[in-house]
Amino acid sequence: MANLKEMVQSSEGGSLLKKGAIIGGIVILALILKPFTLISAGHRGVVTNLGAVSDRVLGEGFNFKVPIYQTVVEMNVQVQKAKATAQAASRDLQTVETTIAVNYHIDPAHVNHLYQNVGADYEATVIDPAILETVKAVTANYTAEQLITNRQNVSLEIQKNLADRLKPFFLFVDAISVENFNFSEKFNEAIESKQQAEQMALKAQRDLERIRTEAEQQITTARAQAEAYRLQTQTLTPLMRDMEWIKKWDGKLPNYYGSANPLLSIH
Repeated sequence: MANLKEMVQSSEGGSLLKKGAIIGGIVILALILKPFTLISAGHRGVVTNLGAVSDRVLGEGFNFKVPIYQTVVEMNVQVQKAKATAQAASRDLQTVETTIAVNYHIDPAHVNHLYQNVGADYEATVIDPAILETVKAVTANYTAEQLITNRQNVSLEIQKNLADRLKPFFLFVDAISVENFNFSEKFNEAIESKQQAEQMALKAQRDLERIRTEAEQQITTARAQAEAYRLQTQTLTPLMRDMEWIKKWDGKLPNYYGSANPLLSIH
């Protein structure tokens, strides 16, 4: 009986070891084959079946996949920034070097199509060339001076044209920024000379306005003085006539004679 019990216990122990080995093997195999994947926040997973892109797009977090048969490529669908510098000719044939910063994002629902048609290096393949071509096309519509004075309109036109170019690739433009316009040294000198001339002309105009204002003030003052003198003259003239008569009077009152009246003598 004792030998039978030992045999049973030995058999059970062996069975447990076998089960443990099987479970351990499964775990090890799972770790090796990785039938699951974790997608980071702000990303999507493009699933390929033996290299062929499938219609399945994995969301953030824990996801299952078929080992060996399926692989997953993570794609960033957050807002990203691309920056490029383009040289172009303005409408007046001035050479302009423009630096553009673009904020964009991938359409999360079609990230697999972007990967299938363009690949993971879509910024160098699609975005950078689109920026360069758009900047050249828009710059040609403006003179060099207009690029500076109408900077906001230029930015809006670049953003619209760039959005139209990238939309077929499921890339959406969120905003752009024209960081800088660089012109040739001769053009910069011409702009500086023009600004100096405008400042001098503005100063001359202000001086002319000041001189005109001072002259008008002097004329107004002279007219006021002349009017005051005229009024004084009108007031003093009768008095002066009276004073002249008084100077000539001999102190005697005049005698008056009338043919019908007796002699009236007043001394």
